[in-house]
Amino acid sequence: MGILSVVATPIGNLGDITLRALETLKSADAIACEDTRVTSKLLARYDIRKPLLVYHARSGRLAADRVLAALGDGKRVALVTDAGTPGISDPGSELVALARERLGEHVRIEAIPGPSALAAAVSIAGLPTASFVFLGFLPHKKGRQTLFKEIAKEKRAVIFYESPHRIQKTLLALAEVLPQTRRVALLRELTKIHEEALEGSAAELMKILEARDTPGRGEFVVIVAP
Repeated sequence: MGILSVVATPIGNLGDITLRALETLKSADAIACEDTRVTSKLLARYDIRKPLLVYHARSGRLAADRVLAALGDGKRVALVTDAGTPGISDPGSELVALARERLGEHVRIEAIPGPSALAAAVSIAGLPTASFVFLGFLPHKKGRQTLFKEIAKEKRAVIFYESPHRIQKTLLALAEVLPQTRRVALLRELTKIHEEALEGSAAELMKILEARDTPGRGEFVVIVAP
């Protein structure tokens, strides 16, 4: 029976990997990853040498077929993303679905939990997040404005990811639909040296970012309080 291990990897600080994740990577026959360069750095840190299979949102059906073929041959494949937990705003969930559909009882799928930008951000945001809606990455164009209006009406916290190049436009759109009393948190570089957490109204946060010379690096986790 093949084993597909869905392994969470560090979102920044390589020391955050779990002992179980390391054991799983060491025992895997192959590792399916988004970017071999990124995964190779993690594996080198812990002196792990394994064949790498490229699997990401644009790798196509052939990449998935390679992973499924290995599982069908009774191999153990560890699925990782560049950072965090596969399946969270990531095509890992599609691979899991394909494995269940094609291999059925001939594959065991296991979760090797660990780091997630979503969980890390919620833990230090200091906003009411007992109940929340997670949107992943927002659409770039189609339906974007409608979505912001829906966020404004939402009675639960709303959490999504945003790139540094679009964050100011996103804050402007939020400022147009949210009252000044609605709090927003921006978190990025989580677990890294320059970890940052900002909190205020969308307009206040927009001014903070506008005062900076560059948009900076790293994707944002945006939390809109209820």
